[in-house]
Amino acid sequence: MIYTVTLNPSIDYIVEVEDLKLGDLNRMKRDLKLPGGKGINVSRVLNQLEVGNTALGFLGGFTGRFIDDKLREDGIGRDFVFVKDDTRINIKLKAGEETEINGLGPVIESQEAAKLLDKLSHLQPDDIVILSGSAPPSLGGDFYQKLVQACRQSGAEFVIDTTGKALKEALVHKPLLVKPNHHELAELYGVTINSIEEIVLYGRKLLAEGARHVLISMAGEGALLITENEVYRATVPSGTVRNSVGAGDSMIAGFVGTLVLTGDLIEAFRTGVASGSATAFSDDLAVKEEIERLRPQVDITPL
Repeated sequence: MIYTVTLNPSIDYIVEVEDLKLGDLNRMKRDLKLPGGKGINVSRVLNQLEVGNTALGFLGGFTGRFIDDKLREDGIGRDFVFVKDDTRINIKLKAGEETEINGLGPVIESQEAAKLLDKLSHLQPDDIVILSGSAPPSLGGDFYQKLVQACRQSGAEFVIDTTGKALKEALVHKPLLVKPNHHELAELYGVTINSIEEIVLYGRKLLAEGARHVLISMAGEGALLITENEVYRATVPSGTVRNSVGAGDSMIAGFVGTLVLTGDLIEAFRTGVASGSATAFSDDLAVKEEIERLRPQVDITPL
């Protein structure tokens, strides 16, 4: 079974305004409310690919119930810890340019955090846990380490999609996959990256520090898959980018879901890139029909 963990979910409230006037009354042209959070995004795209999964994390209040109801309606497994505080709302204001206003997230009490760790203690060795996104400040700076240790103690594989200290500390535990973009990779090592060769160099450092597969997204320049023995580069399909949210999560879903279904690393890479592109070209996350349409457009070559 694949499990996703979202520590700080949200309702993504997408608002379109024709001509935004600050300090004045503005009327929406269109709005959309979606369950959000990086792990939840992964779960939703896995569901499109018909890969069974269960979403874990913290939900609270009327906003949390909205997310739980939406996932249930889509047939996605849920096993959230319900907390006292409300799940946050993130506003994506589209008025020519896109402006994001993200909520802080709930306070997670110690007994609530312990309930999530207890759920991970029941994992099986053939399970994969995808850990994604930021943690509410109330959990402390070491909570990702606790999640990783719970996975490894159960013998389960884990994927981690976060940045900074939490990512660096997870590498020693040999994650199945890490997926920084090229900007995050440069920030992680405190360098400026100016070429594909330098991206590969620092991607290999992630392998040397423990990662088993490294996916690096490079926006319009495509993506790289770095393994112990090979480096592959994928092109991205052509299309109009409409959505800045969830493309990286969709790439992880496409990669991990296809790897679980087929065991084929190259097809997993192809589906991951197609899934990320399908989300970028949509108002919401990728759907199966669009992923399948884009897959043949992804060319993969060894470097």
